[in-house]
Amino acid sequence: MHQLGSTMRVLRPAPHVVGFYDGRIAGLRAHSEQPNWLDDGAFTLGICSYAIVDGADALVYDTHISRPHAGIIRRTLEELGVTRIRVALSHWHADHIAGNEVFADCEIIANHLTAKALRDNKERLEARDPPIKPLIPPNRLFEGALSLTVGTVEVELRQAEIHSHDGTVLFLPQTGVLIAGDTLEDPITYVVEPHRLQHHLAELRRLAGWAISRILPSHGALEVIEAGGYGKGFIEASLRYVEKLDRCRTEPGLAEPDLRRFAAEAFDTGAIGYFAAYEPVHRSNLAAVAAAG
Repeated sequence: MHQLGSTMRVLRPAPHVVGFYDGRIAGLRAHSEQPNWLDDGAFTLGICSYAIVDGADALVYDTHISRPHAGIIRRTLEELGVTRIRVALSHWHADHIAGNEVFADCEIIANHLTAKALRDNKERLEARDPPIKPLIPPNRLFEGALSLTVGTVEVELRQAEIHSHDGTVLFLPQTGVLIAGDTLEDPITYVVEPHRLQHHLAELRRLAGWAISRILPSHGALEVIEAGGYGKGFIEASLRYVEKLDRCRTEPGLAEPDLRRFAAEAFDTGAIGYFAAYEPVHRSNLAAVAAAG
């Protein structure tokens, strides 16, 4: 195995935004040849954490997939002259909070639902492979929305129940940049709460009404993120995929296991690109929806 974090790339996708991207590297695993959450989810699919930076002030959005990754984020920010770091968590899943320990001395912000999910799943997260131990919880909570200032940059943390019931997105109202966490993935969402797809669809439609200029997801194509992110068509593509998934409950004949065929309408938007590693994600999504009934 290679050294964790050794393939991470530092990006500048938008003014005052620094991205920390790792994964989507053919034939390379980061943690183990055995099945594990780090390789078989985040690293294989590609993952990017972000920081909003202005002068000596920074807000880190998600602490990445390991302590070494988080350490690189912190060192990079300090080398840029940052002396005040805060953290915001997009949701409770392992690949977004694994580096929290590196920021244990900082303010770690999350919504109430994320804090509860981390409490409820503490033993599970600390026992996973690789373990997230000790699990560092948030120390500042909000509900609904929270407005912050990072230097001169206005930041809005907004709850959005897409992918996970406890999602928080980061919106920059001055530029219209949305840092989306897992609420949007290129090419398709990873369904972990199939019984709540109707909620997720309603929230995607709400998201589509925001004054968004560009979208930076946690899981997407390196070259697209590096070039400034996705357009609002990204939301429409996700809507088309999730709507069809939801229809599979009552129309099981729609459950085509080939991603390109199933999501042809989503790909036709031009907003997303095919990535073969999402084939098993799609099959998992179909199975989850079928099991949820």
